[in-house]
Amino acid sequence: MEKQPILATGRLLLRPFDLPDAPLVQRLCGDYAVAATTLLPYPYPDGLAELWIASLREGIERGDAAAFAVTLAEDGTLVGGVRLRIDTEHSRAELGFWVASRCWGRGYATEAVRAVIEYGFSTLGLHRVHAMNFSRNPASGRVMEKCGMLHEGRFREHVRKWGIYEDVDLWGVLREPVSRPGAYSPSPLHRAPL
Repeated sequence: MEKQPILATGRLLLRPFDLPDAPLVQRLCGDYAVAATTLLPYPYPDGLAELWIASLREGIERGDAAAFAVTLAEDGTLVGGVRLRIDTEHSRAELGFWVASRCWGRGYATEAVRAVIEYGFSTLGLHRVHAMNFSRNPASGRVMEKCGMLHEGRFREHVRKWGIYEDVDLWGVLREPVSRPGAYSPSPLHRAPL
């Protein structure tokens, strides 16, 4: 299998996670604001980031994952993560992402998610990318909408977070000609040298 590339966007470099990222991943994901809008645990347990990074590497080697640390191009600061859980049988992937709360509202999530969707279609040959967000977190839905995903529905009380059943919104995008509403529309992206 080809090594996962580094993706470059206007302001970001998306690279594979490395074990030295674990302490910062734990701190960023352990932020109550981030945990409250995702299925991440709070408090974020010691050792979980190392296990998670190792599992990403294993998934990439098996071909059922693509995962990127979202870093600022100017200085390499880690600000988030984007992952595709790949179902090769059906040529589809589930998208998940998070961004450090101090970086919310700057467009980093949209820029990173757009790049990973493009990578999924152009390099991995996916037919469909889908994702879910808590219905009470419309900011995540706006990210997906800006990336060409269509709102496909709502699953009522689909997940339980901190003892409360949460509604989730379902989003999806297909790799089809741009003329169809909701179809994928590529954005400028290039691979950085490895």
